[in-house]
Amino acid sequence: MGKISLISLFFSSLLFLACSSKKDGVATGVRQRGPILADGFLVQPRTVSENVEVPGTLHPEEETELRAEVSGRVVKLDIPEGRVVPKGKLLVKLFDGDLQAQLRKLGVQLQIAEKSEERQSELLKINGISQQDYDLAALNVDNLKADIEATQIAISKTEIRAPYGGKLGLRHLSLGSYVSPNDIITSIRQVNRLKLEFAIPEKYAKNIAAGDKVMFRVDGGEQYHQATVIATENSVDETTRTLMVRALVSELHKELVPGVFAKVNLQLGQSDNALMIPTQAVIPQARNKQVIVYSRDSVQFKVVETGIRDSVYVQIISGLQAGDTVIISGLMAIRPASTVRLDKIHRYQ
Repeated sequence: MGKISLISLFFSSLLFLACSSKKDGVATGVRQRGPILADGFLVQPRTVSENVEVPGTLHPEEETELRAEVSGRVVKLDIPEGRVVPKGKLLVKLFDGDLQAQLRKLGVQLQIAEKSEERQSELLKINGISQQDYDLAALNVDNLKADIEATQIAISKTEIRAPYGGKLGLRHLSLGSYVSPNDIITSIRQVNRLKLEFAIPEKYAKNIAAGDKVMFRVDGGEQYHQATVIATENSVDETTRTLMVRALVSELHKELVPGVFAKVNLQLGQSDNALMIPTQAVIPQARNKQVIVYSRDSVQFKVVETGIRDSVYVQIISGLQAGDTVIISGLMAIRPASTVRLDKIHRYQ
């Protein structure tokens, strides 16, 4: 009986201690939880744009490979390589002796035909000939005039002239050479203005139009240059998913040489009233994105749509209004029913 009493006393002591511990635990576990401290960000409209750099190439505004329209032997050659020539300058003359002889022959025939037509006209007035005889004489004059015009056109095709004022390239023939329409004689290009061609991703196709200004820098260049967009392609390329853009460069600079590679800097997607918030304020979800909006010690979870993004801020396209305050710290601890007290309110820098 002594052992049993001792054991009963031992378990009674354990039970008492357990109950005491439980009561103490309940007493110490009940704590008054205060509001969650967090930082906020005041949403305000800003002017923002997305900078995009794309490759481009400089081309002359006009460049033409000069070829002969007819085959023939070069009898005159005046191609000052690398020089600027005016519009209409005679560069190459092909042999046209046979055409000149034919032209003189037709000229003599025309003189005779015109005199014959004059006599027939006088005879017609006194009814000396029929109207048909006079019409045949007049038709002969018209035919000869047409033959002379055709010969003059053929002679003009033996002359290769500058189609516009520009700088000549290297010549590919010599005096006395026989050329055909397949042979390139030289090239000419306008040097006072250049074209800049580049392609932009299709998502920016609606953000660029004729008249827009773009900045570019040539490979190895020391400064930026400006160009004005003059046109865009009618549609997006299905293979590259890009839109071709052409801009005009009016500036003359030693760096700007046709054919060089250029880096084009574009400011696309510009908005004058963009709502920008820190990127850490956006909570990614499986199907959307959310932010926590602060309002009188309480919070609301709102679904938002984002736009332009940089290393610090992201644009909110929908879901927020100017003047809202979004939570940017302690996001993991905040629940829809949480009470929040703002420690600091930040603004766009």
